[in-house]
Amino acid sequence: MKNEETISHEGIVTKITDDELEIKILAQSACAACHAKSACGMGEQAEKILTVPRPKGKDFTLNQKVNVRMAIGQGNKAAILAYLIPIILLLAVLFACLGLGINEGLAALISIIAIVPYYIVLYLKRDKLKQKFEYNVE
Repeated sequence: MKNEETISHEGIVTKITDDELEIKILAQSACAACHAKSACGMGEQAEKILTVPRPKGKDFTLNQKVNVRMAIGQGNKAAILAYLIPIILLLAVLFACLGLGINEGLAALISIIAIVPYYIVLYLKRDKLKQKFEYNVE
């Protein structure tokens, strides 16, 4: 991650286990002007709890201020999984339903229902997905 541009947020350690840290991240007013806000997702929230693997060889205390960094490319991948794929799926099902002559209200309902299994699969694969995203806590 050293050679890549990163997204960085200041946070506070709220929970410590042997394997993970729970960090509360507060969105700053500077998020509005940040060039990476579309990949980050922090702009729409005032507070977010992030669970990250605990770095080996570093000691942390409760309420300690830390910086959490993630490569911009990984933030983009997260945005694609969370937003882009579902909207494409929703629109594809909507247009398919409308093409089949289903009325608009029912087509919209079917489209919304069609993305539920996608989010269920994401939820079930969350542990595997966590391994693909690398955070650096300083």
